[in-house]
Amino acid sequence: MKILEGIRVLDCSIAMAGPFAAQRMGDMGADVVKVEPTRGEWQRHASAGGATGNKINVSFLSLNRNKRSLAVDLKAPEGKALLIDMVKNADVFLQNYRPGVAERLGVDYVTLSAINPRLIYVSMSGYGEDGPYRDYPGQDLLLQGMSGAMMSTGAAGTPPSAAGQYLVDAITAYTAFEGALAALFHRERTGEGQLVQINMLDAIATIQMQELSVYTVGNKPQARSAEPHAHSYIRAPYGVFATADGYITVAMASLTRLGELFGDEFFAGLDDERDSWTQRDEIFARVKGHLLERSSADWLADMRARDIWAGPVYGYEDLINDPQIRHNGTFIEYDHPTEGRIKVPGFPIRFSRTPCEVERGAPLVGEHSREVMREAGLDDGAIDALIESGVVRQHA
Repeated sequence: MKILEGIRVLDCSIAMAGPFAAQRMGDMGADVVKVEPTRGEWQRHASAGGATGNKINVSFLSLNRNKRSLAVDLKAPEGKALLIDMVKNADVFLQNYRPGVAERLGVDYVTLSAINPRLIYVSMSGYGEDGPYRDYPGQDLLLQGMSGAMMSTGAAGTPPSAAGQYLVDAITAYTAFEGALAALFHRERTGEGQLVQINMLDAIATIQMQELSVYTVGNKPQARSAEPHAHSYIRAPYGVFATADGYITVAMASLTRLGELFGDEFFAGLDDERDSWTQRDEIFARVKGHLLERSSADWLADMRARDIWAGPVYGYEDLINDPQIRHNGTFIEYDHPTEGRIKVPGFPIRFSRTPCEVERGAPLVGEHSREVMREAGLDDGAIDALIESGVVRQHA
């Protein structure tokens, strides 16, 4: 038995954060029904990095495994009635509509909780359900810029730099996943459902717990210095350094050990805590100059032998072929009916008794409409009528 087996999730979300949260529940055995328009969620058709796959965009594939698809027009009265019927037996309802849309569709928390008081209703937004920014677009890069995180890295006078991932979307997804599980646990003890509200702004602010506390409690402002330090609140050396043939990372190394490794008397007598702050740029520049003299492999071997914290800088090809990644089974493979053999990141949580697995890849548009409607209690005549009218789409 899977750890979330028996839990029914209605996933009415789009883009990344909502679908990613729902996929995590599906990976753990929940029955996740992706409720999407009859044309399919927009991300099925939008390219990511120019990679469109064969029939389905690779981004959609990566965020929607272990789900079934019900393709339905929720603006049609019959479509809304179908969703309401499904809510009666659902455990989790997840949506990231723009503020006000759920109310207009008649699928807001007040309406659905009156139908099913045990329902866990997860509502995701960019900035909050109300307030001055409620209608602003909740897009990842915009939230990264607003979060303050971009000003914690790099050199003074250079442009702030964004993360190379949809960082805010991913953090919001995990926050929603965590909130849904906590609410389900509460319901197991009390029988009560509840509203769980998640917004991207709070999610990205909260994971900066240490950095923001240094500012709010320690009264130390962010200060990017002349050299491109990887973090404004961590002592030198801390960052990415060029070598003779590539790049490595060095993090909070012992200055004494660095001096011994480089044969450089500059480091002699420097105090790790005091001098790594007061001479941060000088130390960074000195390390940068020495590391250009030899290859990444040579430096990493010598640094690890001296217990100096250092590591490689990978591209994706290097990551996929790394021996620890292979040992961990970080990537999984499975067959998809239109996309062929799929290789993607797998399951970051390992359960000894209830392991995650891919039971189905990302669904085709409306692939499971007929079976989902049958489970909702509709007879064949009613199902055929909805499909023939175009309110519901069943994949051929």
